[in-house]
Amino acid sequence: MKKIRIIFMITVISFFCAGCSNISKNDEAPITITIWHVYGGQVDSPLNDLIDQFNQTVGKEKHINVQVTSVSNTNTIHELVLASANKEPGAPELPDIFISYPKTVLALPDDSILIDYKDYFSDDELSAFIPVFLEEGIVNGRLVVLPVAKSTEIMFVNKTIFDRFSQSTGVTMDDLNTWEGLYEAAEIYAEWTDAQTPDVFGDAKAMFVHDYYFNYFQVGVESTQGNFFDGNTLAFDPAFEKTWELLARAAIKGGIWLKGGYATESLRTGDSIVSVASSASVLYYSDVVTYPDNTSEDITIVSRPCPVFEEGEKMVMQRGAGFCAVKSTPEKEQASITFLKWLVEPKHNVEFVTKAGYMPVTKEAFENELPEAIKELKSVKYSSLYQAYMDTQRNYKFYVPPQLDSYLDIEMAFEDNVRTQLELGRRYYLANNKASIDKIISDRFDEFKEMMEQ
Repeated sequence: MKKIRIIFMITVISFFCAGCSNISKNDEAPITITIWHVYGGQVDSPLNDLIDQFNQTVGKEKHINVQVTSVSNTNTIHELVLASANKEPGAPELPDIFISYPKTVLALPDDSILIDYKDYFSDDELSAFIPVFLEEGIVNGRLVVLPVAKSTEIMFVNKTIFDRFSQSTGVTMDDLNTWEGLYEAAEIYAEWTDAQTPDVFGDAKAMFVHDYYFNYFQVGVESTQGNFFDGNTLAFDPAFEKTWELLARAAIKGGIWLKGGYATESLRTGDSIVSVASSASVLYYSDVVTYPDNTSEDITIVSRPCPVFEEGEKMVMQRGAGFCAVKSTPEKEQASITFLKWLVEPKHNVEFVTKAGYMPVTKEAFENELPEAIKELKSVKYSSLYQAYMDTQRNYKFYVPPQLDSYLDIEMAFEDNVRTQLELGRRYYLANNKASIDKIISDRFDEFKEMMEQ
């Protein structure tokens, strides 16, 4: 009996130990990786939705939990990353994954704190990406910024008002395919709107607004075989002067919106009806125009590929940040990679980008998943955007800006000075009863060049 009791006790203890072992294995604490991103808001975010999906499926299976600790904008995250990397007082700890442009990596005191994705992605896996999207993420020979959603510049058109303008003047949507045609249309639009109030002098409306004149000049010059940069400064070669002349003429005649703010604002108020802006800004284009007298009108916004110069190459700015992963433990690094590989799988990637207004990052996603996803889009604004994306990907060359320490400073000064000089030219033109426009264009260019060379 004593032996039987001993055997029984051993069996019971073994049973409970086995149960404890199973409980421990099944309830293994997940590896938590933190992330800072820019896609949507803290509450309403298409990326957060995908993260929840990952956590409940692959994350649950592999004991990985992705936790969003900040949803902000790229400028704020840029500042937070640098503050943390420089160990500034009160700075937050770096997350495991954060959104970044190469400029952030270049500004880090030590970029070796970041994972080189070439150590975690095979050559076959990397070959699945659009090559130029990967190229932008290589800093100092290491792939440290992984593309997960890219944007470019797209032309947005208030089709409702443009159709009225077209019927009255004969200007067509296809005239907007080139910069030459667009600027000529902008001049005609200024005359058309000005003529509607003959008793009021100089109240022409601007047809067109560009969110980033720095990009317009940079891509425009490079696409026409010119050089935009000369080392760390601007080249100001003949291609630049032509790019300036076309824009300045339309602006001085009143066809270009030159005030501050984003293009979405002037289209929302009817102060302009055509814009070139980041394709991701589609989220902020309203389907209603509200006029200064508080009346409103329902409109249709359509998207088209970015205009090009008649004698230039089809080239467009590549935009959109990527994800950097911070070195930590092998387990956390692998968890970060598992999530990122899941996110760039064509099906998941297209599900994400079509909700956020971005482009997918792999060839398979563009060729197979995206065309099918477009069929499900009910909004004209979004379906035309993704048609424009596909046209752009097939027919345009993506321009990758150079990695210059001075790039950001040049960009900020450029934007301010371009708008200032063109607005001064417009005022002088009106104040002098539409004086010689060629001289105004030349004078404003000389002043702009002098300011940029200081």
